[in-house]
Amino acid sequence: MAILSAQRLPLGGLQPTFAAAAGGGDQSPCGEKLFLLVRNGDATSKTVTVATPGTVGDLPVADAEQTIPASGSAMFPLKAVFRDPTTGRAAITYSAVTSVTVAVVQLP
Repeated sequence: MAILSAQRLPLGGLQPTFAAAAGGGDQSPCGEKLFLLVRNGDATSKTVTVATPGTVGDLPVADAEQTIPASGSAMFPLKAVFRDPTTGRAAITYSAVTSVTVAVVQLP
């Protein structure tokens, strides 16, 4: 499991640096103005899940999940609702990591 760092988006724009998705999942900072970019460079689709550790009453809140098609991409807002109370970070998992790269970007 890797801990991803946020890249600040300057007003002049950003070409984000992507990292290989970790087989055991990744952790990311979360909060306002943060989002996760995921690129799938593989020939098969991949599912990305951002865990939602909270509950409403006694009911668990569903995790955020996107199936990314072959050669596709997706974005996830990394709001505070994804913050794990133990680590303080969002937990991200992947159905497979072949040719999957990720970046965390913070808006100005």
